[in-house]
Amino acid sequence: MLLRMKILRSTFALLLLIVAAVLPATAQDWAKAALDKSPRHREWVSVKHGDRTVQAFVVYPEVSTKAPVVVLIHEIFGLSDWARLQADEIAAQGYIVIAPDLLSGLGTNGAGTSGFATQDDVTKAVSGLDATQVNADLDAVASYGKALPAASNKLAVVGFCWGGGKSFAFATHRRDLSAAFVFYGPPPADVMAITAPVYGFYAGNDARIGATVPGTVKSMKASCNKYQPVTYDGAGHGFMRAGQQPDATDANKKAYNDAFTRLTTLLKTM
Repeated sequence: MLLRMKILRSTFALLLLIVAAVLPATAQDWAKAALDKSPRHREWVSVKHGDRTVQAFVVYPEVSTKAPVVVLIHEIFGLSDWARLQADEIAAQGYIVIAPDLLSGLGTNGAGTSGFATQDDVTKAVSGLDATQVNADLDAVASYGKALPAASNKLAVVGFCWGGGKSFAFATHRRDLSAAFVFYGPPPADVMAITAPVYGFYAGNDARIGATVPGTVKSMKASCNKYQPVTYDGAGHGFMRAGQQPDATDANKKAYNDAFTRLTTLLKTM
């Protein structure tokens, strides 16, 4: 009997591990619940360029005039529920927000982020994305956004973590950007081609990315580019997502609130 109980417990534990492994990599129930309560119009669109199709999540603000477009670049965790929630919350401030799934077509059965079995699989896939393809995808969704009847001629890009680095890199590539917002992402190797102002948001407890800031200040100054970094004391890498989680630390929560206020304030100056 004792041996049988041990076997049953072992089997149950194994089943729990299997279930955990196959759950959607980006499941964030708290973020999805908040998003489901949004009154804003949200839709998925297919943006084609060349032989590739990118699925993008679009959120419209409830405004009576044409709105600037913000391209949102997801974290290394793919287009998660939190990334879509963040798109919705920025849209609430008066912007058309387009969040492309840069894993479009790369998951099981041609899916994007949702087509990967585990978070590790998503992370590896995002890490392996070709930089040229990423810029092409971002170009396509940015041009799609600017062509919308409800859009003004203003375009900004905002990215988080891995997406923060891609936001900085996109600023070297896209000449019609009004602003680039970099949340705890590394700088590109060459900043000479940047024409838009770049605003950085960094965590005090993130030495890996924080160590890149002094050099970036120097290189941006040398190329006469506007770069304004702010570091949030006590916050950890990924504080925008972590600061909204139910178990958020006080430091991450404060960093999120302060950074979101700064973001929306700067967007209004475009």
